[in-house]
Amino acid sequence: MTEQKEGLAYLPLGGTGEIGMNFNLYRLRHEGEETWLAIDCGIGFSGNDTPEAEVLMADPTFIAERRDRLCGLVITHAHEDHLGAIAHLWPYLQCPVYATPFAAAVLRRKLTEAYLNNQVVIHVIRPASRFEVGPFDLQFVSVTHSAAESQAVALRTPYGLVVHTGDWKLDPNPLVGPVTDLDTFKALGDEGVLAMVGDSTNSMKEGPSQSEADVRIGLTEMIASLEGRIAVTCFASNVARVESIAKAARASGREVMIVGRSLRNLETAARECGYFTDLPPFLTEYDAQNIEDDNLLMIVTGSQGEARSALSRIASDTHSTISLGEGDTVIYSSRVIPGNEQAVMTVQDNLTRRGVRVLTDKDGTVHVSGHATGGDISHLYSLVRPQYSIPTHGEWRHLTAHAALAHEAGSQVVLLEDGDILNLAPGEVKVVDTAPTGRWALDGGRLLPMTGGVLAARRRMLFNGVVLASFAVDEEGYVIGEPRISAPGLLESEDPESMRICEEFSYAIDEIPDELRQDDLSFRNAARTALRRALGRKLQKRPLVDVHLLRV
Repeated sequence: MTEQKEGLAYLPLGGTGEIGMNFNLYRLRHEGEETWLAIDCGIGFSGNDTPEAEVLMADPTFIAERRDRLCGLVITHAHEDHLGAIAHLWPYLQCPVYATPFAAAVLRRKLTEAYLNNQVVIHVIRPASRFEVGPFDLQFVSVTHSAAESQAVALRTPYGLVVHTGDWKLDPNPLVGPVTDLDTFKALGDEGVLAMVGDSTNSMKEGPSQSEADVRIGLTEMIASLEGRIAVTCFASNVARVESIAKAARASGREVMIVGRSLRNLETAARECGYFTDLPPFLTEYDAQNIEDDNLLMIVTGSQGEARSALSRIASDTHSTISLGEGDTVIYSSRVIPGNEQAVMTVQDNLTRRGVRVLTDKDGTVHVSGHATGGDISHLYSLVRPQYSIPTHGEWRHLTAHAALAHEAGSQVVLLEDGDILNLAPGEVKVVDTAPTGRWALDGGRLLPMTGGVLAARRRMLFNGVVLASFAVDEEGYVIGEPRISAPGLLESEDPESMRICEEFSYAIDEIPDELRQDDLSFRNAARTALRRALGRKLQKRPLVDVHLLRV
């Protein structure tokens, strides 16, 4: 396929066909110059299909190779799946970042922890502002979402106008921040929109969205009915929800304590940007030690079952200062992100085992989605009237539901996968090329490709185990003494099966040809092959094997 020498193209590197890892690129070729613009750079959480990793992000290699043409990174809002990867991937991008005051405040704390705060140039853009990034004429459009100051982005180019919705919903009473600016969306529609790249997460739900105001009422009623210690867990970046929890607690005469680093960072960023002005500073776990159980409510991180989160440690009774038990209650004011179901169930099971009562949105109105329903999406299409619809931010079932709504509204639909380069203008709107894509995993403090040797070996060890063999040989390459085999998780050291495998391995080493015994590398490779054969016959598995050879 031949690409346009001039024109506008769209490329999702992450977040299309999946939840999380949102990483979008726009390419503008105009007057002989090629410029790229990135929108959002987020993380995703590992699911049951990737047990060898915990935090994932899109592989930035494609745009990193073109970073001299990357004019900027625009952040739509302060959720982890939209800005959580910046502190890890910015060294590969090295471009200025554009964000609203709240998103910038959240990002600065992440960059400080990564020792990057003095390197990254952050341009703070007021919500609903118009600004330029390189040759792109951009306009923020305020939308309601479960993060403060969420913005859609309108991109004006010589080849047409594109609306990138980010995450949004319609809520007549969002409590924190303005309602979605439908007047501006209609004005964009009147101007003429070439394409709309839109959030699909909640597209399968019919009707209008529920309001955050309903959650405040539901939480107030639920908390007032409870005795003993109460812990509420929610997404740490949801300013409106944290405010609702705090006001519901105070309505019941309870002081509010926050537990978890991300919540402390949220409070700092929120107060810095003018939120929580009518709430006193939240207590820490040390401040709250002398407060009676019936007068205290804790807001706790860990709604997704994260292994190192405060709630997970409380549930397993390993938290340094907080314990919950009989007569206490934990309220989940959140939804489960796809892939985290088992982790959340494990935490809830551990809490229940300790006698804690666990309440969720099945027990009351304690959570509503921050994403647009099918009804919301249809309404937005009636205003924006894009020629083309590009569903993104969701799994395929969400994308196809979004596509059906867009088709019904009269837009032509283009369904993409991560890596598809879509020509938007001029000429036919179609996929003209593909970019290499993949996932990187955050492993401690380093980034590793999911398809690389380290994680591939870890994945193999998870399912098939690992076997280490060691033996000593003399100068001529003949074995001295008995080889030793270690197979943790597969064999007990004194197991008869282990002893038989060791004997077979010994015999196999003796049969290795003399010409291979003089070269250590050849000898080790032959010994590995012999070990695999001995294991395969006895275990019916293919574990990762390694051999240590000592020549004396």
